[in-house]
Amino acid sequence: MVLEEEPEETMGVLSTLMRGLVRGADRMSEFTSKRGSKTHNKGRGSRPAGLRLPSRKFLSVRTMIPEFVVPHLEGFKLKPYVSYRSPRGTDPPLTVQSLFDQVVAPQIRNDFEEGTFSRDQLEKYGFEPTQEGKLFKLYPKNYVR
Repeated sequence: MVLEEEPEETMGVLSTLMRGLVRGADRMSEFTSKRGSKTHNKGRGSRPAGLRLPSRKFLSVRTMIPEFVVPHLEGFKLKPYVSYRSPRGTDPPLTVQSLFDQVVAPQIRNDFEEGTFSRDQLEKYGFEPTQEGKLFKLYPKNYVR
């Protein structure tokens, strides 16, 4: 019994078209850890807490393990959850100007009235003339030198 076969051109076009559709759809799907290689672990953005040795063993490094410092909350009355139904706060947002007016301005006003205010001793009020030796420099490009 002889089966009639379709010409190979037609099958080649159809198979190529199907493969293109499948590959295109495959590229559009979400990339998960199941789609990668055996060693690929997408995870949730955390880094491994150690090193992979050439012998394919994992060496855990104690300093790379995150340590969470949690305060002692015995007797603490507030709950960790705030309901969305709670009323909005009435305090205005804290700005640099309002912080200066609440903390530093009264000290300067008192020293000025007592006659002990000096422009050479601004460090007393928290002003730092230079940012040398600081871990995070404030306004590195336009800081007044």
